[in-house]
Amino acid sequence: MDVETPIIKKNKTTAWFSAMRLRTLPLALASTLTGAFLAMDHYALNGWVLLFTALTTVFLQVNSNLANDYGDFSHGTDNEKRVGPQRAMQSGAINEPEMRKAIMLASSLSLISGIVLLLLSPLDWVTRAVLFLFGVAAIYVSIKYTAGKNPYGYRGLGDVSVMAFFGILGVLGSYLCQTGTFDYDVILAAISIGAFSTGVLNINNTRDAVNDQQSGKITLAVKLGPRKARIYHAVLITIGCLSFLLYASVHFAWGWQWLFLFSFPLFVLNAFKVCSIENAADLDPYLKQLALSTFLFSLLLGIGLWLA
Repeated sequence: MDVETPIIKKNKTTAWFSAMRLRTLPLALASTLTGAFLAMDHYALNGWVLLFTALTTVFLQVNSNLANDYGDFSHGTDNEKRVGPQRAMQSGAINEPEMRKAIMLASSLSLISGIVLLLLSPLDWVTRAVLFLFGVAAIYVSIKYTAGKNPYGYRGLGDVSVMAFFGILGVLGSYLCQTGTFDYDVILAAISIGAFSTGVLNINNTRDAVNDQQSGKITLAVKLGPRKARIYHAVLITIGCLSFLLYASVHFAWGWQWLFLFSFPLFVLNAFKVCSIENAADLDPYLKQLALSTFLFSLLLGIGLWLA
């Protein structure tokens, strides 16, 4: 998920923080927290499982961000015509060997943290093995988004990946690791987080669509065109809100459990702004706004369930 942090000075430390894109982490944690909070509504919350779920998610997100910086630079997509903030390798502060080593480190930390998580979780060994394979796939997918030959992010498949890994796997995996059981209704919550997360990617890709197309990076936003990409964004926000409302109507009694509704005006505002803004460069603030709104949604959900 490429949400960038501007490079203020071209030095190593600032460039590394830029490459890791720390402002994406709240969005990555939203899936972990949502799954854990929904589990808390029925089971006791395991703090250690929550900690290592969060660590695994953070390492995967950082790995994806580093690989995205590396991949777009290698393919020439990060150039002087790019609308978004300057990338780390684009600035010249980090070279290719350094970035490859960082990607290997982040991948290793993701794998180690994920194994510890599975060992701590109340799962049978078959389920652990299945989740381990999904975890390995997540590491692979995080790298192949823009890096390597024929990256899937250059063929319009990034949105599918975000929905699958930030939404379905993220929320369901967090819930499963807490409870050891599978609840089909949680898929509705997973679709909600996945839709909001895909919306963040869509804003990014809509902002960069002109340069991406010229560079051969054919994202879904490029395929749709500027107007349809904005309509698609409104659809994603609508799906995200309605999907969780459906889950809540089945599982929640009226009261504190509905505290999450206070985040919904932020989603409506985001959809309105993205659809009404014509200048692509002006979309950038709403990328961050949607990421933080999704994180706030998960926090309000947890507070409401705790108070109920």
